[in-house]
Order: sequence, then C-alpha cells, then structure tokens
Amino acid sequence: MTLDMLPLGQEAVITAVGGENSLRCHLLDMGLIPRTVVRVEKVAPLGDPIELRVRGYSLSLRKEDARNITVEVSKP
Repeated sequence: MTLDMLPLGQEAVITAVGGENSLRCHLLDMGLIPRTVVRVEKVAPLGDPIELRVRGYSLSLRKEDARNITVEVSKP
C-alpha cells in the first residue's frame, strides 16, 4: 500500500521510498525513511494535502508525493 491510500488515523511503517532522485532525497531529508512509523492526522477538505505525524512532528505532504512511499499497516 502507498502512503496516499492510508486512511485517516491509521498508523503504518514505511517500507520503501521511491521517486526521482531529487524527490527521493527530499522525502528522506524530511524523515520519511524506511522503518519509520507514520500516522495520518488530517486530510484537507479536497483530499490534498495530507498531514502526517512523523518522528514527533507534523508534516504536510501532497498526495502525489505520498504515492512514492510504500507502507505496511501496523498491527494493533
């Protein structure tokens, strides 16, 4: 599953970060690295962008960019 498909309030673990070289580097620099836990906190009224909770801070990300991040849903 990709990060853009993760439902509101759901927690997941990043398994892979893709995208073009500069986009991939930018995502990694923001802390979106494999084995990191992320949670969808808010979704904008029109569905884009989404607000994530990553490493103790909030991060807004466009859905187009979130499609490059593969996640695995955390088990309760």
